[in-house]
Amino acid sequence: MKKEFAITGMHCASCSTLVSRALEKTPGVQSANVNLTTAKATVEYDEKTVSEKELIAAVERKGYGALPYSKEGHEKKQKRDLQKLKTKFLISLTFAIPAFLIGMVFMWLGIMIPFQEYILWFLATPVQFFVGWEFYKGTFTAIKNKSANMDSLIAIGTTAAYAFSVYAVLFNPELGQYFEISAILITLVLMGKLLEANAKGKTSDAIKKLMALSPKTATVIRKGKEIVIPAEQVIVGDIIIVKPGEKIPVDGIVVEGNSAVDESMITGESIPVEKKKGDKIIGATVNKHGSFMFKATSVGEHTALAQIIKLIEDAQGKKAPIQRFADTISAYFVPMVIGIAVIVFFSWLALGKEFSFALITAVAVLVIACPCALGLATPTAIMVGTGKGAKKGILIKGGDALETAHKLKYIIFDKTGTITHGKPEVTEILGSKTLQIAASIEKNSEHPLAEAIVKKAMDEKVVLTKVKQFKAIPGYGVQGMLGKQYFLGNQKLMQMKKISIEKFQKNIDELEEQGKTVMILADSKNVLGIIAVADTIKETSREAIRRLQEIGLQVYMITGDNQKTAAAIAKQAGINNVFAEVLPEDKAKYVKQLQQKGKVAMVGDGINDAPALAQADIGIAMGSGTDVAMESGNIVLMRNDLLDVPRAITLSRQTMKKIKQNMFWALFYNVLGIPIAAGLLYPFTGWLLSPIIAGGAMALSSVSVVSNSLLLQHKRL
Repeated sequence: MKKEFAITGMHCASCSTLVSRALEKTPGVQSANVNLTTAKATVEYDEKTVSEKELIAAVERKGYGALPYSKEGHEKKQKRDLQKLKTKFLISLTFAIPAFLIGMVFMWLGIMIPFQEYILWFLATPVQFFVGWEFYKGTFTAIKNKSANMDSLIAIGTTAAYAFSVYAVLFNPELGQYFEISAILITLVLMGKLLEANAKGKTSDAIKKLMALSPKTATVIRKGKEIVIPAEQVIVGDIIIVKPGEKIPVDGIVVEGNSAVDESMITGESIPVEKKKGDKIIGATVNKHGSFMFKATSVGEHTALAQIIKLIEDAQGKKAPIQRFADTISAYFVPMVIGIAVIVFFSWLALGKEFSFALITAVAVLVIACPCALGLATPTAIMVGTGKGAKKGILIKGGDALETAHKLKYIIFDKTGTITHGKPEVTEILGSKTLQIAASIEKNSEHPLAEAIVKKAMDEKVVLTKVKQFKAIPGYGVQGMLGKQYFLGNQKLMQMKKISIEKFQKNIDELEEQGKTVMILADSKNVLGIIAVADTIKETSREAIRRLQEIGLQVYMITGDNQKTAAAIAKQAGINNVFAEVLPEDKAKYVKQLQQKGKVAMVGDGINDAPALAQADIGIAMGSGTDVAMESGNIVLMRNDLLDVPRAITLSRQTMKKIKQNMFWALFYNVLGIPIAAGLLYPFTGWLLSPIIAGGAMALSSVSVVSNSLLLQHKRL
């Protein structure tokens, strides 16, 4: 069973690691994924072994809160938390600004005011213990779990500065006080958290925008009357009327009328799609011109839009393997920093520096080292990357898919319906009356090739003649009377009827060499013409394959067709490597073969290619949001456009690049900042890093990581 929980009380990456470990260690839990950015845990467990209550208890034992996740409740809580953070920041600012003016600006200007130390003590106290209580809470939780977290660094640093200042004011005023430092530090950290919360809100905009697409009402026919009801009250089987300009409330099938529908918000396809009786329509898309009626087939959480939202939410909750690296670093980093701060403090005392100097350097080390940015490096980039993909009709199922996609070496395409349209089309016609006679005869046949010929005649507005004595000759072709006897079929039919094909032999050979199916039209004596039919490649196939080769991937095609036809299609598409005459059930074996050399992606339509999609390191399912496509692929392309394959891989590479940039800057900043804060430059330059500057820099690093992730939105795919 899979269940989502809203987690409360998490402040940093080490918090999410603790909660994740607590859940994973619970008997019966198969996997637990805790996302700090969304404050959500996704747990897979055996309900026979462990209950929901026991999972909540496991989280609570670690000092955090958990409750079953609900979208409305979670959104309300996020709003409440953001409001609470704003209020605390304003309170903190109200006390920190006068503390900064009195303790620093006035001091620099040489202005002294009566009872200055006591005023500063009064200003710093509410900031330290009311506003800063969250940091103490986080520290107590960490101590309880025999660990340390980012809250520990802030709490220890500011408490040290505050306690020293109290001691100095009461017993040794000569030492000087640092009340303003603790007040300003807490204010700066809160400012960083507030900026971070606002930026994180932007990363989940994709989901909010998708949710906002759903129309609020629907016009349904019940008991012969048109009534307007809330969209959530529509039931499967309802007949719904859609007028020009209206949004379609749920998924369904057109039963009457026709129109053009703008599906860009779901598929990313900008051109409106023509809809007629029998066509599927997707909820939340926009009807352009005509009016039509449709029958509801999927409502509520079963609609394509609801499934897409669920898919993105799942993706944003899944950790990339690189995130585990960040979690591990956070778990060891914080205790290490506390150790460094203690060593720095006693080292300066041993070198003969006064107590206040040693304290200030230790506090600066604790504050600048706070690795909040590290905890945000991966989830923010994944949220922006998956959100950007969704806008383009590219649904990526999680950070693990993003990370694997950028390591791909090989990509295998299914032929029918993926590289090609999947429907035979007439490509060549030789002979003046060939199409009219052939289509008239084939109108009586149900063969797919017959459909292609009749469709071509309809498109060309050819008038068909009624045929008498129609007969299908299985394995050969068809025959019929149109004033006289005509035959339409393969070379074997001509041999059977003893009709010479010498006149067209060269044309037939050339067309068959191109992988096309050739049908010969003849009367009882002579060949009159030929029609070539082929499953043509999609307009974007060649360009998509060229782009994939440009970005360093080796492209393969897999098909059940014979070697000749497969080679012809591959040549048109620009593919050099072909697996031909492969049975559908054997496709996964060919994927396995290539996996011995490197990471493999399989691109298919998500139905007959499901085993191969599942076997591949990355399964890319083509299709307009079918359930099977949603299930079988790691990446789902909502538009049947092969150009979205290189786009998806480019997006994964861009996202991974951002994650690595974020991690580099978060770690580089800490590695560089700690020695400077410890006073390494002081003996040579006399320069010492103030804890206030350290606090500001720490807040800035978190914001810079989130901002860097948001830049992904402006990258071209």
